[in-house]
Amino acid sequence: MSTTQQLQDFAQQVRRDIVRMVHAVNSGHPGGSLGCNEFLTVLYQDVMEYSTDFKMDGINEDVFFLSNGHISPVMYSVLARSGFFPVAELATFRLLNSRLQGHPTTHDGLPGIRIASGSLGQGMSVALGAAQAKKLNGDTKLVYSLHGDGELQEGQNWEAIMYASAKNVDNYIATIDYNGQQIDGSTDQVLPMGDLKAKFEAFGWIVLEIEKGNDIESIKNGLAEAKSLTGKGKPVCILLKTMMGNGVDFMMHTHAWHGKAPNDAQLETALNQNPETLGDY
Repeated sequence: MSTTQQLQDFAQQVRRDIVRMVHAVNSGHPGGSLGCNEFLTVLYQDVMEYSTDFKMDGINEDVFFLSNGHISPVMYSVLARSGFFPVAELATFRLLNSRLQGHPTTHDGLPGIRIASGSLGQGMSVALGAAQAKKLNGDTKLVYSLHGDGELQEGQNWEAIMYASAKNVDNYIATIDYNGQQIDGSTDQVLPMGDLKAKFEAFGWIVLEIEKGNDIESIKNGLAEAKSLTGKGKPVCILLKTMMGNGVDFMMHTHAWHGKAPNDAQLETALNQNPETLGDY
């Protein structure tokens, strides 16, 4: 278990990694990465039980699937700083022949990555398969996944949501990054989500809401509650209310930084907002 300060320090470094990575290649998705930073920090540093001796089958360990694969910068940073692969490899982000492509892939065998993701809407289906496999194998560990709220505009999600409750997949926790933003504007402008809590509940899920989705303690408490509700015959959904671009003031409150890299001056501004250097790559 990590202290709140340790988790905050870890998230601070991940934030710096994210803006450096996308700046270095003038490409990537910083907004959602920054918004999900604290969640993935708590998940990997405080909640999940796993081995960094990575094996694809994930037997007898908790496993995680990133469905909204465009937020790969935060995924790569958290994995590297959790010990899955060398931190120095973050400097190869999006370069030719790198294992750290813009959307996670599996053909190069990057530890911590179990599926190629980025074609939105598919991650929940894969996660459900993994959860059912654990049940069939008598494996008591849990399956976690993360999805964008705009991603729920993809129809395959709702087939999976219906299937999960119908088959009583109760060893599964799906988290929705509920920031209200997507690449072309707000979700309300593009295609309104309606009442997501009511929709998931109508599909037979247990639903929790974390109102402060960038607050370490709120995330710790929410994930602890979610774990306590597994094994009760229903899948669990967390609606995580985050701020896109959290921690970098000029990236917050807008969809503009969904897929845009900071220039040199903006990088310096972003890094100076988080002055504690906890280690560089």
